[in-house]
Amino acid sequence: MPRHHRNTSSDASTVSLSAAQRYAHFRKSQVRARSLAAQFAATLPFDIDDFQQEANDALEAGRNVLVAAPTGAGKTVVADFAMFLAQERNVKAFYTTPIKALSNQKYHDLVAIYGSDKVGLLTGDTSVNSEADIVVMTTEVLRNMLYEHSTTLTALGYVILDEVHYLADRFRGPVWEEVIIHLPQSVRIIGLSATVSNVEDFSQWITSVRGETTLVVSETRPVPLEQHVLVQADDHTEPELIDLYQHDEHGRQTTKLNAELVSRLDQLDRKAARRRGEERPSKYSNKHGRGHGGRVPERQERNKPERHTPKRWAVVDELHYLDMLPGIYFIFSRNGCDQAVEQCINAGLELTTDEEVRRIRHIVDEMVEGELSTTDLKALGFSKFRFALEEGFASHHAGMIALFRQIVERLFEEGLVKVVFATETLALGINMPARCVVVEKLEKFDGTGHVQLTPGEFTQLTGRAGRRGIDTIGHAVVVDHRGFLPSTAAALSSKRVYPLHSSFRPTFNMAVNLLNSSDYETARITLDHSFAQWEANESAWQLESQIDTLEKALAGYERAFVCDHGDFREFMTIRMRLSDLEKTGRRKLKQTSFRTDKQRKAAFLELDQQIAELKEADRQHPCRTCPDLQQHLKWGHRWARETRELERVRDRYDSRTGSVARQFDRICDILYRLGYLEHDNHTDGIAEQTAESVTRTGYRLTERGQLLRRLYSEQDLVLAQAICAGTFAMLPPQCLASVLSSLIYEARRGSGGEPRHYPGGTQGPVAWAAQELRGIHGEIRIECEDAGLEAPAQLDFGIVDIMYSWADGEELSTILRGTELTGGDFVRNAKRLADMLQQIATAAPLLGESGEALSRTAREAANQVNRGIVAYSGVD
Repeated sequence: MPRHHRNTSSDASTVSLSAAQRYAHFRKSQVRARSLAAQFAATLPFDIDDFQQEANDALEAGRNVLVAAPTGAGKTVVADFAMFLAQERNVKAFYTTPIKALSNQKYHDLVAIYGSDKVGLLTGDTSVNSEADIVVMTTEVLRNMLYEHSTTLTALGYVILDEVHYLADRFRGPVWEEVIIHLPQSVRIIGLSATVSNVEDFSQWITSVRGETTLVVSETRPVPLEQHVLVQADDHTEPELIDLYQHDEHGRQTTKLNAELVSRLDQLDRKAARRRGEERPSKYSNKHGRGHGGRVPERQERNKPERHTPKRWAVVDELHYLDMLPGIYFIFSRNGCDQAVEQCINAGLELTTDEEVRRIRHIVDEMVEGELSTTDLKALGFSKFRFALEEGFASHHAGMIALFRQIVERLFEEGLVKVVFATETLALGINMPARCVVVEKLEKFDGTGHVQLTPGEFTQLTGRAGRRGIDTIGHAVVVDHRGFLPSTAAALSSKRVYPLHSSFRPTFNMAVNLLNSSDYETARITLDHSFAQWEANESAWQLESQIDTLEKALAGYERAFVCDHGDFREFMTIRMRLSDLEKTGRRKLKQTSFRTDKQRKAAFLELDQQIAELKEADRQHPCRTCPDLQQHLKWGHRWARETRELERVRDRYDSRTGSVARQFDRICDILYRLGYLEHDNHTDGIAEQTAESVTRTGYRLTERGQLLRRLYSEQDLVLAQAICAGTFAMLPPQCLASVLSSLIYEARRGSGGEPRHYPGGTQGPVAWAAQELRGIHGEIRIECEDAGLEAPAQLDFGIVDIMYSWADGEELSTILRGTELTGGDFVRNAKRLADMLQQIATAAPLLGESGEALSRTAREAANQVNRGIVAYSGVD
């Protein structure tokens, strides 16, 4: 990074100030000049913004800092200052990111500034200079360090949590909360977040956990963003770019919908209706000329005529003509991204000059040389990939290997690739700003169905538009598509923020790690400090108010229906119980599973008996003889209604207060029953064990518990149970890798479940171990369901044969032949598998001699999996 000192002379505006004011200004500037924040600012090639200065001053003063600002606003300047502070104060700084691609990118950036001897990288499968002054890592790596009390944490002063709003992620989000809770109190944290609507709540929670925290919010984009819609009448006309909003007298977009856009879409709707009427298609065909196999029935097509959707290549061609490239074109499908590249090539589009083509070839060959074999490159379609790059196009998605994505990122950053067709994963922090961002649709497939984008997702995508220091305006373009409404785009683009909610929940691995370093009550208190519990408690305060109001109302009704003949409250309670049994009693019994018909009949007879007894109690109650019965019933019915509401609100209150700790209780009960926890007989005050549960005040980890503590997996308990049961004991390395793939693989489209074949046949060791694993998984699933906990995800054996072949030494081209698995998908799953095998190799020796043997096998399997393209880290 180029560095120079800024001019620090007094501002000319001080000339008109009084002598006292000038002296005060001078003293202030002198103090600031001596501050580390000012020294850091002087090294930058630009003036820092007010929000960056505010955050840096707070950080220098020893406070935690949470910065919420739009993409591209410059939040990383605060992170850079934290690392500058760490160097000045001779302490370590950790920079954490949610994904390895971000870690790799940040590592390279910091090496360029501080040198390779000062910077390290840890991403689970990559370890470079881990004891450096500055270490970049994924958040999971830091979490694991904290649980293991790693010596690498020694002298740690600052931790940057990049993309901290990622803690809302259902699967990986809890890791952020674990880190924030467990970091030593001496460590200052710097949270970098997108602008979220409840950022004040999040900041208050961090303050409650870590002490004084300064919240710095900036909602100003460094490059203004204009919103557009691209429409097209038909394939024979040029696409039209129309503003989403009207402009004011100064030429700036307002928040009022553009009447021209609404009118033009209306014209195109009428044209589509006329075209549909003229075509009069066959009753049994659809617009693609297919019969019943078509995806959309023709009658549905006729019900609502659709406007023409611009072709992807036509969109690119128009943006190129309007000088709005380079651009990122978001398509929520990997196949769609790859197809878009092909469509542009087939349409004959060329976006690069001869000089740019030469530079692209040189950079690509340089980055690929020596990294992958010719065979691997051929299997990955390298020639086709490079040709598209030379024409100015590229895909970017998780189905690509890391090296290919890195090539795309570098070429785009250098302005050589003009259009990148990307899935939404690109929006997650990777430094690839563009002049324009195109969003193909305002909905995406989330794995179960098509859902509309949220304002937060739309903001993340369009936030890439506008390159600071290059563009005066960024452009966000929505392509007209089926069901598109301008009002929908306006609603998404006008809401710059979205709420951040915790996804935290205790896990089996988390439980044993907490109990390894603290007693049971301390562990519960720790969980009570989670953001999830903080949010629950915040909402519980409102329920407390409701409970208080309802209790006062009930007291008033009870005074109103006081009866001289008997206890009217008792009378109403009998009637309420009778009403409940008559309305829902039989339905509940019908939904209940009974072992025998005799039990079922007995249950219904008991219900009838209870109803009869309540009816008799109602008839015989002394309040029935009261002459004012009807007047009392008027208040009694109101009392009954509010009583039911009070019960409902109390249930909600009870479910929220201490809800995280209660989940922890249930997890510990399961771990105790399965032998991962035992009672510490040296702990005072242990009550006797009951049939239903055990006293939890004196838990300690067993040998099994120590094993589980080292297994970081979504299937942690299933894996631990399988190891303890000897499921993997006799498997050779290839078979072990093969079976374990079922614990890390998730088919993208919910398909899979079974491989094309089991290595060794259906009676072989892999098939046998798979069957054992299914049984263990089923047992854990029942345990979780009985305890009211979320059950582990289903096992998927879909790549068992593929991983066996890879571990057995087969070439990439061979194992991918005839599968839908992309190179990137395979590498990602193989890396996760290698990581799991390394965990087993480390943990298994805790079980003694049998564990030592499994450890050796797991280490050998890890080496066999982590080879070739899988071993490539993308760091060098």
